[in-house]
Amino acid sequence: MARPIWQDDLSEALTAARNDDLPILATGLRRSYGDTCLNPDGVLLDMTSVDRAISFDPDRLLLRAEAGISFDTLLRVLIKRGFFLPVTPGTRFVTLGGAIANDVHGKNHHTAGTLGRWVKRIGLLRSDGRELELTPQDNTGLFSATIGGLGLTGIITSAEIEVMRIESAVMDIENVPFGNLDEFFQISRESEDVFDYTVSWIDCLARGKDLGRGLFTRGNHAPKGARLPSRTEPQLNMPLNFPGFVLNKLSIGAFNRLYHWNGKRKAGRGTVPIHPFFYPLDAIGHWYRMYGRRGMYQYQSAVPPENERDATKAMLETISSAGEGSFLAVLKTFGVKPSPGMLSFPRPGTTLALDFPNRGASTLQLMDRLDAIVCEAGGRLYPAKDGRMTVDMFRSGYPQWQDFAKYVDPNFQSHFWRRIAQ
Repeated sequence: MARPIWQDDLSEALTAARNDDLPILATGLRRSYGDTCLNPDGVLLDMTSVDRAISFDPDRLLLRAEAGISFDTLLRVLIKRGFFLPVTPGTRFVTLGGAIANDVHGKNHHTAGTLGRWVKRIGLLRSDGRELELTPQDNTGLFSATIGGLGLTGIITSAEIEVMRIESAVMDIENVPFGNLDEFFQISRESEDVFDYTVSWIDCLARGKDLGRGLFTRGNHAPKGARLPSRTEPQLNMPLNFPGFVLNKLSIGAFNRLYHWNGKRKAGRGTVPIHPFFYPLDAIGHWYRMYGRRGMYQYQSAVPPENERDATKAMLETISSAGEGSFLAVLKTFGVKPSPGMLSFPRPGTTLALDFPNRGASTLQLMDRLDAIVCEAGGRLYPAKDGRMTVDMFRSGYPQWQDFAKYVDPNFQSHFWRRIAQ
């Protein structure tokens, strides 16, 4: 159970946890899929009440806020004034501190890189009571360790980030169907110099000549349109967990075929409100209930350019043969802008993200086979979305992990870090 905390209580809470000899971890809205935000037998500090905006300089495009403020709250303030976050993940229900701790990326990685590239200042509270202010010019290494550092270097109390100007709350987009992986990579190459945002849905159960088919979406902020976003509350709600038998090879396969057909039917250019473009799942309340009581695993990998086609093809063939597909499958190319964090996930190449219904041993065995493909390709997995990565997989994917370990606050831990690094 996370203990709610306020700004004035932070030092006191750290002292109490230290006196009780309990490992500490700060947590936000807990949207990580794995165990990076879990701390069994330790202290979880709920930072969501440390959520004030501190300052905003529209001329210098600098926003400073406390770490517990959500992207949802920030966007309510920014969009109507003609500004937007430089990088955002697929949900707006994350905190500023959590986004920095996971160095999140978005649909514009090829143009903007990760959020960490836009962080200008971090307030960090160490368990010994030291309050530090870190900048990209920090020569100790602690700034680089904290960006993407999974909350292990101390409590991120506040941050200053650079934001971007926009002219409307509307996106100019184009949907382009593709028939296979070669077409996907060709469209990606053609799009990256023209469109700031690119992403694709992929049918991971397609086989043969259709292997790798999907729908490519590319877009830019529209130069004209409404300045206020459309309705942001969920339009649908999952009231109950689906029965476990609902999601199977046949139902997922039928959904994927229908989704691909409908996407081809609606191909072309258009405009959409800003929130549905960036946060489609936020429109469905409790969407995860569709996976039933057993839940799901999210699996996200990144493989380097020299092996991206062969590795992605091998993963899709493995998934299709196993019959344990995902209807929330996302394929995207990462750009070359380096991430500033020691443990930042994005790297040049291609990332594939999938949601697998939890079917027990068969699902775990499938992900083990995918691990082997990713590892052989020189790739890595995303800690923020992981709950079962092996020690060897982590260490091969993150060769700086030992350097990072030197910056971990001795009183901070998570289930992930205990599992991986010790």
